[in-house]
Amino acid sequence: MRALTWQGTEKVSVETVPDPTIQEPTDAIVRITSTAICGSDLHLYRVLGPYIDKGDVLGHEPMGIVEEVGSAVTNLKVGDRVVIPFNISCGHCYMCKRGLQSQCETTQVTEYGSGAALFGYTKMYGQVPGGQAEYLRVPHADYGPIKVPDTGADDQWLFMSDILPTAWQAVQYADVPEGGTLAVLGLGPVGQFAARIGKHLGYRVLAVEPEQVRRDLAAKYDIETFDLSKDLVAELVDLTDGRGPDAVVDGVGMEAHGNPVAGFAQRAAGLLPDKLAQKAIETAGVDRLDAVHTAIDLVRRGGTVSLSGVYGGMADPMPMMTLFDKQITIREGQCNVKRWIDDIMPLVEDPSDPLGTLDLTTHRVSLEDAPHMYEVFQKKEDNCIKVVLDPALPAGSPAAA
Repeated sequence: MRALTWQGTEKVSVETVPDPTIQEPTDAIVRITSTAICGSDLHLYRVLGPYIDKGDVLGHEPMGIVEEVGSAVTNLKVGDRVVIPFNISCGHCYMCKRGLQSQCETTQVTEYGSGAALFGYTKMYGQVPGGQAEYLRVPHADYGPIKVPDTGADDQWLFMSDILPTAWQAVQYADVPEGGTLAVLGLGPVGQFAARIGKHLGYRVLAVEPEQVRRDLAAKYDIETFDLSKDLVAELVDLTDGRGPDAVVDGVGMEAHGNPVAGFAQRAAGLLPDKLAQKAIETAGVDRLDAVHTAIDLVRRGGTVSLSGVYGGMADPMPMMTLFDKQITIREGQCNVKRWIDDIMPLVEDPSDPLGTLDLTTHRVSLEDAPHMYEVFQKKEDNCIKVVLDPALPAGSPAAA
């Protein structure tokens, strides 16, 4: 089959690799019909290369059609249309039973002290071949896959694999009081959904994003948007009775754009031999913390900061005195996808599309065009917000949603 593989820092390519096969009775093989590029894939593209091997298959936001099932899989049959959650969980361990599927004890990567295994995402998370491919082996298919109707475009359902439940969890963790105010920092795909979810739940939503095209998309959903400026905190505090928003969702994470120190640290780590680079990432501050520091400054006293953006450094400085003085609650963590599907599914099924699942993809291209789109997405060129890869499209198909 054809699959997108990691080849080096800022270098990915589509290669012919062996077809996946059933290895365990609880496996399934899924033919991929759509698979998205996630913002966290860009961390692999540039920063986390020391934890990847050349030839690893990337991707963790897939959906498709079941082609084969193992002998222990009774909840699926050949021909079912399914969305595959990015984290691999068993459904029956201590953590899964408590709605913490991202901490599944059956698939935890104990060698690295990490939580549940993920598709297409480094040795730290199991080095499981990912879904930016024609076919995908799905472990624990007796629990993980989400069956969806045969009707509707893939984009109606696809984002339940990651970014939609990630945004839902971010807003739930934000613990906004009824009728309260939620600020969202960053209007990438997760930030877009977090802002829309906040609005749907009846909150006032203030969203901050330096890219005009992303602000314009959020504004279509009656979300108040703001450019990034040196007076941002004062401006938003003034709009919230001088206190600040009740909660802030940080949808930015470890991006290094605009921060030369973090950018240098990330590039320097990427140039070291893998073992030394891993040590640098694990013991040095390599993250851009502008967004999380802004969130802490912005949120009202006694409020909540919800981190949905991914951070990778183990020694990043945090303003502990401010956190203590303002009595701020911080909630964060890998999304527990299956925990939220029952809440999300009615909204995704609603023909009125209240969360705009059909209004996020800006580029739908062939799998063969993925290397180019990684670069476009990273550089935020061509008004790129969300890229979906379609293995059935011929190479060079128009890059349009």
